[in-house]
Amino acid sequence: MPLTDTKIKALKPKAKPYKVSDFDGLYVNVTPNGSRLWRFKFRHEGKEGLLSFGGYPATGLKDARRLRDDARALLAKGINPSAEKAEAKAVAAGKAENSFNKFADLFVQKARKEGRAKVTIKKMEWLLDDARADFGDMPIAEITPQIVLKTLRKREKLEQYETAKRMRSRIGGVFRYAVASGQAENDPTFALKDALIRPTVTHRAAITDEETLKRFLTALDNYGGKRMTVIALRLLMLFALRPSELRKARWDEFDLEARVFNVPAERMKMRRPHAVPLTDLALELLKELKALTGWGDLLFPAQTSAHKPMSENTLNQALRRMGFGPDEATSHGFRSTFSTFANESGLWNPDAIEAYSSRQDKNAVRRAYNRSQYWEERVKIAEWWAGRLVDLSDG
Repeated sequence: MPLTDTKIKALKPKAKPYKVSDFDGLYVNVTPNGSRLWRFKFRHEGKEGLLSFGGYPATGLKDARRLRDDARALLAKGINPSAEKAEAKAVAAGKAENSFNKFADLFVQKARKEGRAKVTIKKMEWLLDDARADFGDMPIAEITPQIVLKTLRKREKLEQYETAKRMRSRIGGVFRYAVASGQAENDPTFALKDALIRPTVTHRAAITDEETLKRFLTALDNYGGKRMTVIALRLLMLFALRPSELRKARWDEFDLEARVFNVPAERMKMRRPHAVPLTDLALELLKELKALTGWGDLLFPAQTSAHKPMSENTLNQALRRMGFGPDEATSHGFRSTFSTFANESGLWNPDAIEAYSSRQDKNAVRRAYNRSQYWEERVKIAEWWAGRLVDLSDG
């Protein structure tokens, strides 16, 4: 007679496994430990086969009969249900193997092998966190633009428009990596290019006129804070570097005899090494700084640890104490200060000016073919810029 839930619940374990049939090949296998397991016995092409449908009560009586009926329908079509189940399992395993999380991991590993800075890797992982949480376990080939957009909209609701933009870019990088690996057909973030709210671009404040620069240099001459901070700001202006490229400088990167500061590629935004000419003024400042911090590896160690560089906040706080608000001057803005004065002088090749401050040419074709370093002209620019700053600060 067919099974009922009451009969199944009443089944007791014995010393050896035993079977209790339902009908059409379905039965319950009762084990010595009390488990009640669904089995379906069938024949295909003259050979006996067996399917497992899980255990009772996780798989109920109705579900077990439905699974049996599905298997019998396949048999009626000449299909082996065991082979079909194995294939479906393999497909599911393959999808899990090619999840978004897998390619996100590979994408981050690639960035590490390329020598990206630790802070860059950390930011990359942070930008991928939301995507991992929302669709990380999904097969990457099945993720649609709408699925990605739903994740990005969460940031937009918080008015974090720039974050949403950067997230789209990083998520797109993962998809393009998967496309190149042959596990995805397209990058769904491409379709979202015009779907996100465009963030308002806020440029870092920079001193770009002569009178304000004179006022700043006077304030710097009279600054009552730490001498190391003053030297850092002076060298930042002379070198036209990004703050992080100077703050993390080490003494072994300076060749004083050759008069060059070699910034390693891993610290440069463009991921290529950069050489900075050292003028007489720069050498004087370095000599003074050597007496202050030459006992360690870093030019500008933090106050709390000799093994960590000073923070960019230290430089910006000094600017505030000198009376320059965040809308008037920032440590990052001194590259623009140099670029403005150098270009307005009309004395130098624009490409040499860009090379001096390690800016990337926006013209991709010209960037690819224009490989000149303009070193001799950059040395002249360095001397000119140092002299200009001295003149503006009344010597």
